[in-house]
Parts: sequence; structure tokens; C-alpha cells
Amino acid sequence: MSKRAPVSVPLSSTAGRVLDVAERLMQTRGFNGFSYADISGELGISKATLHHHFATKAKLGHALIERYADNFRAALATIDASKSGAPQRLERYVQLYRDVLSGNRLCLCGMLAAEYSTLPESMQASVRRFFDANETWIKGVMEQGQRAGAFQLRRSAANVARMLLGALEGAMLVARPFNDVERFSSAARVVLAGLKDSRTISSSRQRQIARSRAATA
Repeated sequence: MSKRAPVSVPLSSTAGRVLDVAERLMQTRGFNGFSYADISGELGISKATLHHHFATKAKLGHALIERYADNFRAALATIDASKSGAPQRLERYVQLYRDVLSGNRLCLCGMLAAEYSTLPESMQASVRRFFDANETWIKGVMEQGQRAGAFQLRRSAANVARMLLGALEGAMLVARPFNDVERFSSAARVVLAGLKDSRTISSSRQRQIARSRAATA
């Protein structure tokens, strides 16, 4: 999801250029919305060259998802390495989605989920793995936040993780027709605010009231 260099294919290679163009097309049009002709025309290479690197569109699609997932895992590893608290880690996670939407794209696997029934089986399995990996990571952050008292979960961490992932993917879809990143951001803020410990919010509000009264006394 982040704009990183491909993990498995060097950007300088023809295959890397093909993946870059195909990724953009898939994130803006969907898997069924582009063809090898679109890629060959943009890169100025023959379809035969494309088929040399990716014999079928299904293999191209599978390679795209795997590269996207690799890059996303690298982004999550960077967030983990920061040793931030759970709320801050989730904020940075949301930023990954916001950055993609700011580039007039959707999450690659979110786009593919809408076309799921038409995808080759290998791609379907890769999409599921992507979402599973994200839910697992979010679940870990939820559990960390709950232990630290930052989150008050009324459901299991696994269920909340599933809700958050679905909310972010859905917010991207709804914001896209309006070309409005803030529409996504405001929805994400509401979701994240709902995870915070109500006692912490109450205490913070009480402190604000006390300071306001002291200033006007």
C-alpha cells in the first residue's frame, strides 16, 4: 500500500516497470478494467515481451498482490520498529490508507475484493492472505492497547480488528466518488476515537473543564 520500491523485482527491470504500470491500473480500474494492450501501449513494448515476463494475466495479478503484500508488511514492520503506543501505531496504519487515497488510488486488495468472484483462484487466495495478515497485525495492536489501558474493547480483539479493517476499506470506497480524502479521514477518526478508553476520555475532559474554570476564576 505504501509507495515503496518492489521487494522481489528491481524497478530497473522491464518486469518491474510492467508491475508498476499494472499496479496503478489495477488500483484505479480494477483487475478486469485493463488489458495487456494498455500496459504495452503505455510502456512502448510488445505484448510478446509482456507474455515473456508474465505468461498470463492471472500470473501478473498474482505477482502484483504478492509484491503489494511484501511492501505492506515492510510498512507494518517500520511502524512496529517505532515502539510507539497502540493509538499512535493505528494512526500510522490509517495514514497508509490515506496516502494511497491521496494518490487517487484504492487499496489494491480492497479493489480486488469487489471483483473477487471473477478472479483466478491463485489471486483469490492471495487476497485472503493479505486481509488475514492485516487483521492479525491489528489484533496485536488492539491487545497491546487494551493491556496499556488505551483501548476499551467491548468485543474480542479479533472482532474489533475485523471491524476496523472493514471500516477503513469501506471508507476509502465511499470517499473515492467525491474525490475527498477528508471524507475518509473524518470517518477514520470517528472509528479510532471509539476505541479509546472512555475513562481516559472522561478524565481528559474533566481536566480541560478544570483548567477552563481556573482561567476564568
